[in-house]
Amino acid sequence: MRPRTLRRWQWLHTWSSLACTVFLLVLCLTGLPLIFSQEIEDAATTPLPGLPGLPGVAGVAGVAGVDDAGPGQWASLDTLVHIARERYPGEVVRFVFIDDDEPRAKVVMAPADSPDRSKDHRVEFDLRTAEVVADTPPGGAASVSARSMATWMAWLLRLHTDVFAGFAGEMTLAVVGLVFVLALVSGTVLYAPYMRKLAFGAVRTRTRRMTWLDRHNLLGVCVLVWALVVGFTGVMNELSKPLSAHWRRTDMSALLSGYQGQAVTPPRSPAQAAFDTVRAALPQRNVTSLIFPSRSFSNPHHYLVWTNGNTPLTHRLFTAALVDAQTGQLTAVAQMPGYLRALQLARPLHFGDYGGLPLKIVWALLDIAAIAVLGSGLYLWVGRLRAARR
Repeated sequence: MRPRTLRRWQWLHTWSSLACTVFLLVLCLTGLPLIFSQEIEDAATTPLPGLPGLPGVAGVAGVAGVDDAGPGQWASLDTLVHIARERYPGEVVRFVFIDDDEPRAKVVMAPADSPDRSKDHRVEFDLRTAEVVADTPPGGAASVSARSMATWMAWLLRLHTDVFAGFAGEMTLAVVGLVFVLALVSGTVLYAPYMRKLAFGAVRTRTRRMTWLDRHNLLGVCVLVWALVVGFTGVMNELSKPLSAHWRRTDMSALLSGYQGQAVTPPRSPAQAAFDTVRAALPQRNVTSLIFPSRSFSNPHHYLVWTNGNTPLTHRLFTAALVDAQTGQLTAVAQMPGYLRALQLARPLHFGDYGGLPLKIVWALLDIAAIAVLGSGLYLWVGRLRAARR
């Protein structure tokens, strides 16, 4: 590489790295506990007696009454909804979430049908017995520790995804992600001429700066592929909200165009019937949630039923189905466009939560190594400034 070209790549790497270092340190530090968010949530929640060691129930396939997941029959979703309404008679049922790892379901309720999710609360059931195993009343939580942990994790997630700046913060972090990818590419270009006369992994100790520089480069090249994947998928995750909103305004609105502006109609068809209808129409998919007719979700006349696949790959690919809440008939299956499919696959790849706890530990170790790379790069820059002032 010619000296002039080398200097240009060095300039590009230096300034692209500096432009995103502070943001990336925040993202890496907040991302570390978020990798284990499910484990942290489980640790703060009182476990249901008898559940430890129970085999996973993929999509709770037997909830419709087909006994293919364990002894006994699963409770009807309408039974769960009825119990939840008896506990909170003045409220509306918004969603039913079905756990795809354990035989549990959550009925989410709110004082009114509103886009504001802050007043939502849930009643959690054991699907084997229809017993209430957790009840988070409005403005409360199952325990002080669970409430504190949920607040803390929500705070970290906001800081990680939009730095409390909403859409502007999301787009800022998307640009930061692109600059980070540019810093990685330029650093890779510089690594070849830098290491031309050195063995891989060599760390020289003649001066402190040289030692730090060699360690910085070694750690950087070790986490390079992971950092590229996480950086690129992070950009995709930041774009997911506006692209998902675009899909709802276009494709979903077209499916529901005949019902827009109508008042929300209380469903006559049972929720369990909607579940069964979608299961029959999409036998290779698992029902994960059921949204009741709602103005805030633009489905005043339908159940909106979300499904995912039953293989490790398709488990992250979601498809929505619309079931007429009056007749129980399947109205449409909303197929996701390719760009949203890519976004759905990007999120688990970003957090490493698709391979269980072992992969999460690997992701955490790589995250710590990335923090060391960022910190050492910042240290080298500060040392260079101090040397220039002397």
